Parts: sequence; structure tokens; C-alpha cells
Amino acid sequence: MPVVMDADRVAKSLTRIAHEIIEHNRGIDDIRLVGIRTRGVPIARRLAAALKDITGADVPTGALDITLYRDDLMRQSVGPQPVVRSTEIPFDLEGKHVLLVDDVLYTGRTIRAALDALIDFGRPKTIQLVVLVDRGHRELPIRADYVGKNVPTSLRESVQVHLAEIDGRDEVEVQS
Repeated sequence: MPVVMDADRVAKSLTRIAHEIIEHNRGIDDIRLVGIRTRGVPIARRLAAALKDITGADVPTGALDITLYRDDLMRQSVGPQPVVRSTEIPFDLEGKHVLLVDDVLYTGRTIRAALDALIDFGRPKTIQLVVLVDRGHRELPIRADYVGKNVPTSLRESVQVHLAEIDGRDEVEVQS
């Protein structure tokens, strides 16, 4: 299992993304970070901390559960029921620049579901996408605005993101 990002590379990528966010949005006024559960949430929190280190200002951060918006799970009529976790968006999205944060961008279906879920909470001025890893193989016309690392993969491979908050270590590996 080759490691394509170690803890240092993950940290540097998030710092670079934070600088790109500031430059692209001409500051962080009206920025809101929303992490997609599970690993998008700690990444969003880390980005908020990096943005605060750079600008000195807090960026409101929330968590989005997309379970009920997933088209693959909703078509299943039998089998185990999906686990629904909480969505925590304790701020208004109306007219804000919302940065949707996830760990890996693959087919685009997770992001499509997240967009549907997010719109139920209000109408942001813009929605931008932040991902730690873009592995390609899109099935929908979705692209990330900010990418930590592009990792070309085959369809047989999988990308595993490990984060200290959940897994006890920061690492991105490709599994065959």
C-alpha cells in the first residue's frame, strides 16, 4: 500500500489550500466551511484553524450528513438500513460563500448528494469544493476548486485517507 501523502504533506496541502481560499475569495468575509461526514469534518476544522492562523479571524464550520441524499442507498429496498448521523450547520448559508469539504473526490456522486443536502439549508451565494485528494474517474460533471493532491488511480484501486482525529494518524494511501 503506497503512501502518497504523509502527515507533513497533508498539513502543507491544507495550508496551501487555506492561502488559495483567501486569495480566490479576497479574504474570508462571508466564508463558511461545511465538512461532509465523516472525514470532511476534521479537514474542514483544520482548514478553519489554518485560515485563523493566517488571518486572525474565525471561520464558522459545520458538518453535513448526506446519507438520506445518496442515490445508491435510496434505491436499495432490502438490506441493512443506512446509519444517519447529525448535520450541524449552526449558521445561515444565505448569501454566503460555502466551501464544501471532503476527503476524496471520485465519481462525483457524494458531492451531488451534498449539494442537494446543502441547498435544503439555504441559498448560498457560491458553493466551492475543497478535497484533500482527487483520484479521477468522474461520472458527473463535478470538479474541485481546491485540491490537496491529484492521485491518478485505476478503477481497481482505492484511496484511503487516515486522519489523526479518527484513525490516530495522518496518511493517504492507495490500495490495489
